[in-house]
Amino acid sequence: MPIVTINGFRSFYRVDGEEGRPAVMLSHSLGLDHGLWDALTADLRPHALVVRYDTRGHGASDTPPGEYRIEQMGRDALAIADAIGLHTFAFCGLSLGGMIGQWLGAHAGDRLTALVLANTSARLTEPQLMEERRRRVLEQGLAAIADTVVARFFSPRRLAAGGPAVAWARRTLLATDPAGYAACCAAIRDLDQRALLSRIRVPTLVIGGNFDVSMPCTDHSRPLEAGIQGARSVRLPAGHVSNLERPRSFSAAVLEFLFPAAADLDSAGAAMRRQVLGDAHVDRAATGTTDLTREFQALLTRFAWGSIWTRPALDRRTRRLLVLTVTAAMGRWEEFRLHVRTGLADDLEPADLKEVLLQVAVYAGIPAANTAFQIADEELQST
Repeated sequence: MPIVTINGFRSFYRVDGEEGRPAVMLSHSLGLDHGLWDALTADLRPHALVVRYDTRGHGASDTPPGEYRIEQMGRDALAIADAIGLHTFAFCGLSLGGMIGQWLGAHAGDRLTALVLANTSARLTEPQLMEERRRRVLEQGLAAIADTVVARFFSPRRLAAGGPAVAWARRTLLATDPAGYAACCAAIRDLDQRALLSRIRVPTLVIGGNFDVSMPCTDHSRPLEAGIQGARSVRLPAGHVSNLERPRSFSAAVLEFLFPAAADLDSAGAAMRRQVLGDAHVDRAATGTTDLTREFQALLTRFAWGSIWTRPALDRRTRRLLVLTVTAAMGRWEEFRLHVRTGLADDLEPADLKEVLLQVAVYAGIPAANTAFQIADEELQST
């Protein structure tokens, strides 16, 4: 288990992705743990080194005694980064994690490359309610507040629908150490970082939920946007834990913010084309370029590969599956065969081809699927 001792207690963390890529640190909300970021981690992994951790008093981290302060938790995040060798990193925090992010942006801006503040606030409008919750948890345990808290995590529609995300949130909340939860309640109760916002100079994205009754956008997200110079904003149709309710929309917002389109689409497109189709195919295409086709090849590189394939919200495997579906449906068999061959040499497996082509059979017809299965089988036999 990856544990590091920081500031006198043991803190659990996880690292995903390849060394050498830009680092992103993720900080969860009150009452949950690093698992809150499973979906975003999967989407970030092709682009970044992702660090998740359990805040003090939560998950597999220790629960130091006493009430906590946001400053302490900000220093915890820096200590974890130092322990695993991260000098600079982007920081994404939700709710309590976003409060930690504000402190980092104001006090350790030189360490941050970017900041994402989701469903969070610089100050509660009714801090006494957090004190009441703190006392109730200490006296009666987390079961006494679980229904109320989970209902605020999600929009009414999503809560009524249930599902794995709702079940996970409830289980994780109930498994949280009541003493740790209460100690973090004290930090949120005492929070007032409004004066710090003007000191945040790193690029910042503020994400709010249209159905967030815990921290409504009008009273919480908008003051952050107004107080942080140049802050961008995104609104999602979600409750307080917006990344659980709208994981794909949340990931898309974060990815587009952290990894904007390349300035040089020609170079980015050329690199992506080689990653997807392989050096041999690209070199053959370059050798076969004529005066007639040169501008068309440049268009392909810049637009198809530089503008579309490099967009981070869909991973490379998903885009290739879409290409296979469309080319099979349209009978573009040369292109279909090319992506079957290069896909099998990269990240596709026979099971992927089978599922795509069964879908083609339903929506594009048996003859199209029949030809596609024959081509796929020929390529499988030749590997």
